Amino acid sequence: MTLAAYTIRALPEPLNGLISMALDLKWSWHHGSDQLWRRLDTELWEATHNAWFVLNSVSAERLQQLAEDREFLAFYQQQLSRHQALTSAPPWCSRDDEAQLAGGIAWFCMEYGVSESLPLYSGGLGVLAGDYLKTASDLGVPVTAIGLLYQQGYFRQALNAEGEQLEFYPYNDPTMLPVMPLRNDAGDWVRVNVPFPGRALRLRVWKAQVGRCELLLLDSNDPRNEPGDRGITSELYSGGLEKRLQQEMVLGIGGWRLLAQTGREPGLCHINEGHSALALIERAAHWQRQNKTSFEVARQATRATNLFTTHTSVAAGFDRFPESLARLYLTPWLEDIGNTLDTILSIANGGGSELNMSGLALGMSGRFNGVSEIHRQVTQSIFQPWFGRWPAADVPAEYVTNGVHTPTWDSPEADELWTEACGQDRWRQPMTDPYPLRDTPDHDLWQMRRNQRHRLVYYLRKRLQNQHCEHEDDSRPAAACGMLLDTESLTLGFARRFTSYKRPDLLLTDPQRLISLLTSRDRPLQIVLAGKAHPNDAEGKALIKRWKQFIRRPEIEGRIVFVEDYDMAVASELIQGVDVWLNCPRHPWEACGTSGMKVLVNGGLNLSQYDGWWAEAWHPEVGWAIRPGATFAELSQTDKHDADDADELYRLLEQQVVPEFYQRSEQGLPETWLAKVRASMDQLTAHYSANRMVREYVNAFYRPMVAQGRERTPRIARELVLFRETITKHWPRLRFGRLAYTRSGDELKVELDVYLDGLGPELVAVDVVAEASSLGERVVQPMTLQGPLAEEAQTYHYECLVPDRPSEHYTPRLRARNARLNLPLEAPHILWFR
Repeated sequence: MTLAAYTIRALPEPLNGLISMALDLKWSWHHGSDQLWRRLDTELWEATHNAWFVLNSVSAERLQQLAEDREFLAFYQQQLSRHQALTSAPPWCSRDDEAQLAGGIAWFCMEYGVSESLPLYSGGLGVLAGDYLKTASDLGVPVTAIGLLYQQGYFRQALNAEGEQLEFYPYNDPTMLPVMPLRNDAGDWVRVNVPFPGRALRLRVWKAQVGRCELLLLDSNDPRNEPGDRGITSELYSGGLEKRLQQEMVLGIGGWRLLAQTGREPGLCHINEGHSALALIERAAHWQRQNKTSFEVARQATRATNLFTTHTSVAAGFDRFPESLARLYLTPWLEDIGNTLDTILSIANGGGSELNMSGLALGMSGRFNGVSEIHRQVTQSIFQPWFGRWPAADVPAEYVTNGVHTPTWDSPEADELWTEACGQDRWRQPMTDPYPLRDTPDHDLWQMRRNQRHRLVYYLRKRLQNQHCEHEDDSRPAAACGMLLDTESLTLGFARRFTSYKRPDLLLTDPQRLISLLTSRDRPLQIVLAGKAHPNDAEGKALIKRWKQFIRRPEIEGRIVFVEDYDMAVASELIQGVDVWLNCPRHPWEACGTSGMKVLVNGGLNLSQYDGWWAEAWHPEVGWAIRPGATFAELSQTDKHDADDADELYRLLEQQVVPEFYQRSEQGLPETWLAKVRASMDQLTAHYSANRMVREYVNAFYRPMVAQGRERTPRIARELVLFRETITKHWPRLRFGRLAYTRSGDELKVELDVYLDGLGPELVAVDVVAEASSLGERVVQPMTLQGPLAEEAQTYHYECLVPDRPSEHYTPRLRARNARLNLPLEAPHILWFR
């Protein structure tokens, strides 16, 4: 389709400001303008919540009528002024901060969940990406995001009469999405070429405005491409390895070429998962051409400002491509940039036969992180093979616990309560008050919760009536359509991807105990379920079917409902209305688990596995944990705890959750329950927000990494490459000499001789290491150089004092040392005494 097809329609002159407002996805989280779009076309707004689509669908006659309506014009001008004020308000990230960030941040991700009106996401990774981008806008962090414009996005779900999942792939017509073609200075549509076998793949570029940030989306559906190539960006996470590699080439190679072609020069590249690792190769190649160096020098110069965030909890989750497939597709591009697949394979996994994208991201990055404290340990474990003989505890994985964009997920009732307590701009700046709701009466908290639950029940009834009443037995229409749901009953929500490690069937382990909870006359429980199984996940589909069959049991009629086609819109309704959010994944596969964070602002409580973020957040005053205090070793025992976890889940519901909800004071208030609600909202909402998360990335990663990157000049990068080459050359010939231990008071004195084969002692660090035991914590004690040995050439004497433990507990080691490198990531050389 030509650029003319995407020309912005003419509006009556008084309404021209609607165009910029409708194209700015800020309306997806600043809901003050909802009434504006509703007045253009109420039915269409309620059906789509897509301001751009509403604006382009309403008739010219209706627009002219509104342009002459004084009342509407006054309201429109008020909303336009608010939009402009929000855009120009001084953000947390000042101009000085922007200067420190040297051209801003390039942020790459395979999916984005900014809004249900832009369906480019499948689940948690995409929603996290959308929350990150919206928060970066709120805080003024200069982020340019790169993604793909999928013609179909992720699938839409329905269930047949037997409870089997059906998948549908409606077409994403770009004219109906809040995006526009990205134009160059001449007004032409920006296009990017990526070398493919025997041809060049042409990519169109779209732009979505997300407040202060840009989301640039690549699209292969160019009529000049071959038919198969036009479908590369057809759908998200579908197809085989070949299509996945094609998509990752589009995202990584095409994405960085887009930045370079349009004159954007970000000071840092942050990739969200390894899907976009090829961007880091393309970035190094671009630097290589600019500075006329070798690729290895360019890699050394650029990796200091490459940050790799992984959400993967098992090594099997890494994208891997066979060498034959990688060679077929990557060779034309690598020849174009003067590189070889052997070099790429060497960086990715030491030259193995598969291209591991997470390994490639690791080998091209200066720092990398997991997304919760426990996930940091998981990340250390699954990436340990890339670090040779370094113990997992020394693998330099860091962590930033994920957070959610609070304004996206708060309910109207919660927003009113928080505004009264904390002010209008509370989520655009750091919240400093540790107890913001201390003065909010219990009555107000409970009324907020009751109103939210009522609204959820009414939403569910409407949704279920439209959804699948026709699939149910004619004798049970009330149950099928949610009419038996109770607005005053304890409501538990479970909604996420249906797959085995999420254990969505944990509540079905003992059906009779669950039935007893559901059918209690005086203390009833009701459950709202939602979620999709991947189209190729037969086990996940079977879990949905199992729930659907259980729901039909006559004795629990109407007490459990399943909402089809789970998306951001459904999630928003559920997390605002449920009393308890259930999350029970199998350890240690929950990298973070942000769904439970979304209920915090709304006064919902979490009943969750002690994993991911909940292992950091939980204490008895804020909710309930399954197997609290579990160690990392316990977390690694996969499915060994399923039966015990199910029993503990039932006991928590029977003995704590249900009784506390129904225990009322003389005023009819559940005081114990509300104490948990207040503690959860006060103590957790701000900390587990994306506001905290993005500020942590800026302060702990972006600023210091950009500062380090400035030091990686071509000269310094060459020196660092020479250092690595020197270390690599001499390392095989290093050896240990005499090792002696002598007791000195309550310490041991360790003496060690080391032969360095001509390396200067300033290039090598020497430690003594003892692993944790019953006698004490882990010890890593640097040894001090005493000087060279007079009688042994190139041999040096080291000493140190360590806690008094058996000498066999201690093992010396040698490692590379260079203050200008991020070690051991950039030089993982290590040698142990034995």
